[in-house]
Amino acid sequence: MKRVFTLFALLALSWNVSYAQRYLSEVFDEVTVTTDVSYGMNATVIAYSQVGQAIPQSLLCDIYEPAGDTETERPLILYFHTGNFLPHPQNGSPTGLRTDSAAVEICTRFAKMGYVVASCDYRLGWNPIASTQDERVYTLINAAYRGVQDSRTAVRFFRRSIAENNNPYGVDGDKIALWGQGTGGYITFASSTIDVYSDIVIAKFIRDVNGVPTPMVLDFVNGDPDATTYGINPLDNDTLCYPNHVGYSSDFNIAINMGGACGDISWVDETDNPMISFQVPSDPFAPYTTGTVIVPVLNLPVVEVSGSYDVQAQLNLFANNDVFQLAEDWAPTAAYTAAANLNNNAYHGLFPFVRPAGSEADSAPWEWWASTNPNNAAGLATNADMSAEKGRTYIDSIQFYAAPRMACALNLPAGPCYVGVEENEVVNFELFPNPSNGEFAIRSLSTFKGVIVSDMMGRTVYTRQNINRDYIRIDDVKLTSGIYLVRVITDKGETTERLIVE
Repeated sequence: MKRVFTLFALLALSWNVSYAQRYLSEVFDEVTVTTDVSYGMNATVIAYSQVGQAIPQSLLCDIYEPAGDTETERPLILYFHTGNFLPHPQNGSPTGLRTDSAAVEICTRFAKMGYVVASCDYRLGWNPIASTQDERVYTLINAAYRGVQDSRTAVRFFRRSIAENNNPYGVDGDKIALWGQGTGGYITFASSTIDVYSDIVIAKFIRDVNGVPTPMVLDFVNGDPDATTYGINPLDNDTLCYPNHVGYSSDFNIAINMGGACGDISWVDETDNPMISFQVPSDPFAPYTTGTVIVPVLNLPVVEVSGSYDVQAQLNLFANNDVFQLAEDWAPTAAYTAAANLNNNAYHGLFPFVRPAGSEADSAPWEWWASTNPNNAAGLATNADMSAEKGRTYIDSIQFYAAPRMACALNLPAGPCYVGVEENEVVNFELFPNPSNGEFAIRSLSTFKGVIVSDMMGRTVYTRQNINRDYIRIDDVKLTSGIYLVRVITDKGETTERLIVE
């Protein structure tokens, strides 16, 4: 019988197995895993109904490293599993642990590619069966907010380990990716787009408390979005947030989501990181465009959110994903790019997994589990042809679509966008494409302030100041055929490169 994932199996066969390059293919045979590493501690409400208060919880992760690696500064992926913000198996899903089959598979693969990967737990707890939609929204946005705090705590844990503990995991604190699967996708969406606490003080996250409109999340009660301040409930003095790793940056470079959604499309702006998105367009629980989150099984409405398609449209509008452009034509993974581009409206970074008729509800075709799983029947209701073979085939597409784009965002060696550091250069940058049709982009190793373009007669044909970014796309001027000099200006100095326009 023909399998529904034949297309993705053929893509896997198209990968040139002789191609071996760190960060772009698996170059290590084995990985080592350090389990139950505590990356922080914070207050959980999961047992509130039993104990009447939030209690401290150790935040744990498993750290995957390539066995036998001699590199001491490696890019880091922080991986957040799925699970509906509820414990397994009470969540009714066959998944929900950092040891889920898909989570272990992806973490192992990227560790074999030379990354350090930390598969992270996060705090759980919300009430999907609350009698009112207001209560469901209130508990869900608070769960997502705690997830953001925990993801940023994990970022700071590794930066602190570099500064204070002699970098025991051999990571590069300037090259960090957040990766979320399912519920973890909600975390990576929010972590990428919530810049300040006020971002979530919007109408749908405000409720009536004794006649007073009150934000559902209060920073003095719940702590700041980074979990670097105390959060205290003034009604009973219960501590709801403990500061973790204060003084270290929570910044990261790129986010990846497999499903999930963004709490509000207004959160997406031009300051956000690039993002890679994988989603089934017919996902019945998390909308692909903009729609209402539905509680599985019970089909209870929660809140309007925006999925991968609409978020990628915004990222495209702001040019946040332009850094992926050179990966579009990169030969070793061209088949995966072509498969994504069949349905992604030319949004760089979006890979829709279109499921066949009869399997529209299969929102996570990359997942599989043992038949002895207590929630096996519930899982099969939407993923009827679940198998390790099918899951791994979809993960092939995820791996080889994500790899070159992550290499671009993290500026990794041998990637399609790599900008090297040459000795004695004050400012190092790359123009691409070069030759160009008149539109081009600039990528630098550091933030630059301005750019000046002049023709070979010395006449200035384009200038732009106050850029303050390490990447821009210049498409607001049409250069005619010829040779131009592009001068990039930073605080350290300036450098000029030649641009050819055909």
